[in-house]
Amino acid sequence: MTGQDLPIPEAGIVVIDKPRGPSSHQVTAWAGDLLGRRVGHAGTLDPQVSGVLIVMFGGAVRLAPVLLSHNKEYVCLMRLHGDVSREAVDRAAAEFTGRIYQRPPRKSAVKRSLRIRKIQEIEVLDMEGRLVLFRVRCDAGTYIRTLCIHLGYAIGTCAHMEELRRIRSGPFDERVAVSLHELADAAAAARAGNPGPLRGMIRLPEAAVPDLPKVVVRDTAVDAVCHGAVLAGVGVTAKEGGFGKGETVAIVTERDELVGLGKALVGSSALKPGEPGLVVAPTVVLMQPGTYPRGWKKHVKDAGA
Repeated sequence: MTGQDLPIPEAGIVVIDKPRGPSSHQVTAWAGDLLGRRVGHAGTLDPQVSGVLIVMFGGAVRLAPVLLSHNKEYVCLMRLHGDVSREAVDRAAAEFTGRIYQRPPRKSAVKRSLRIRKIQEIEVLDMEGRLVLFRVRCDAGTYIRTLCIHLGYAIGTCAHMEELRRIRSGPFDERVAVSLHELADAAAAARAGNPGPLRGMIRLPEAAVPDLPKVVVRDTAVDAVCHGAVLAGVGVTAKEGGFGKGETVAIVTERDELVGLGKALVGSSALKPGEPGLVVAPTVVLMQPGTYPRGWKKHVKDAGA
């Protein structure tokens, strides 16, 4: 059995517990070799940083922009360059909750322009001598190395990041992450006729967007959306969650399968399931055409109905 023949979905997500040492690109490539699929990853970790790395394959790769935008959570070990009290550390950490200014480090791959990021929470977990262990929940694109430097300034001494581990990226945390060794063992078991462990490691694409509002479409409208047709209200059976015009919504089947993402052409209050009018324009299509039988006519080019 080749990698391509592994009994796994056409599209999915594997949450890898990246070790320290290799780059995110290397870890992703190894995962792709084990799965026998072309893969991509969301949320690069520096080689010396460990933790949650989201690897996508098949159509799930198209979810990368959404996965990249998710909030992140880290546990960091910071080393202070001077002796200070625990109270001073707690006080400084509290001051950094909220909107902060950051400039990417010199070695970063992005332009070093000033940016604003939000720190949702900083919790000092432990302190021993000049070592401070803290947990931080923050916006995507927050540089924890820079945060440590700025925390040191606020405390009244210099500081630097000693170690870092990402424990959550959006809806995926380290509890569902698997090591490359575990993935290799599961892939070998699948080739030997036991696909259960490998299937248990794979998350379907819909797991990546649990917080997005949903528009539920009729079975007869699914294939039209898969071909890029704009969804009409007559093809909608229900809506879940509130959204405004122009916001991103998840387009799902009545079985809760993710067809794709779309831009709402009307707000949720104006969307009336079963009524005429264009309501959602697909922006990302994940489901393959032909998955559902065609329920639309050839001359209907602009509406999934």
